[in-house]
Amino acid sequence: MSGEHIKQYTAEELRDMVARGETETDWARVDAMTEAELEAAIASDPDWRDVPRDWWKDAVPVSPGAKRLLSLRLDPDVVEWFRAQGPGYQTRMNAVLRAYMKARRGAGGG
Repeated sequence: MSGEHIKQYTAEELRDMVARGETETDWARVDAMTEAELEAAIASDPDWRDVPRDWWKDAVPVSPGAKRLLSLRLDPDVVEWFRAQGPGYQTRMNAVLRAYMKARRGAGGG
């Protein structure tokens, strides 16, 4: 995939586009699909190829708690790398820290 057709939007931009009726999804066609057609469309989607049919069985609802505001000193190259990934970089930084925390907990790191 060359990426030439990939566009990135912020959540706010997407909300504004939907509010203006700017969507490329043919919702009438989607609404008219039968269950069998939906199943066939899902089965032919390469993004779903390795997803088990019962993927939802082990799903756990997550309700994130309130975030804490704090002052944190980070190396400039670390901050710039995350910022270069685009909007939501602080959320991604939090996800990386959470993954580290879980890995350490799982390894007996408390």
